[in-house]
Amino acid sequence: MPHDLNAIAAALAEARRHLTPIPPVTETSPGFDVASAYAVQEINTLRRLAAGERIVGRKIGLTSPAVQAQLGVDEPDYGMLFDVDDVSGAASISAAGLMQPKVEAEIAFVFGRPLQGANPSVGEVAAAIDYAVAAVEIVDSAIADWRIALADTVADNASGAKFALGSDRRKLSEVDLHLGGMEMCLDGRQVSVGVAAACLGNPLNATQWLAKKMAEVGRPLGAGDIVLSGALGPMCNARPGNEFTVNVQGFKPLRIAFE
Repeated sequence: MPHDLNAIAAALAEARRHLTPIPPVTETSPGFDVASAYAVQEINTLRRLAAGERIVGRKIGLTSPAVQAQLGVDEPDYGMLFDVDDVSGAASISAAGLMQPKVEAEIAFVFGRPLQGANPSVGEVAAAIDYAVAAVEIVDSAIADWRIALADTVADNASGAKFALGSDRRKLSEVDLHLGGMEMCLDGRQVSVGVAAACLGNPLNATQWLAKKMAEVGRPLGAGDIVLSGALGPMCNARPGNEFTVNVQGFKPLRIAFE
């Protein structure tokens, strides 16, 4: 029996609106697959666009080979970034507006010009990028207790919630995108470490993968688009009163606080 994709999309949208997680879609709708999940994601993307929100970029998830192995997949996933979810420069972020947030450190790229063609090379991707910044993604799940399979997180906009970009802009030539280190501290205590190579060997590899996918689905990357290229280390739970400091090699520290 075919799945009611509109009903699944509505259930996820309502879960986020009312901050009430729902059981995994893969459990309540047996056989729900990744293709259906992207269709659900698109339904809610169009819903948000119709409500006046704007897409300002994309996020890439599952860029760690270890995490891919855990979920039994061999490629990343993606979600949309909306203008209303940009908390860059905010003095603090309200945890009350989230369900079960987690924080991860990334490198973000901002494109200076559109990417042309369906199969850009890593070099072409790099040439289209204007600058890189340190970034924090605040992920959150509409699925209860984070009991997600791949199709669950894809349908839920790749578990995207909020994001913050650092103000310290660097050219790609100024950043070590292979061995550049990352340290994330919670209230002064180290909680996550990693290197740029943890993101598919190089965050540009992940961004090239995304560029091809966006060309396939008719949402090619354009000038001004932000790309959160993937976590550089393990994510960490976030609660009211927490303050995170993210140090990505080559960038000034990026701090975010929760209230």
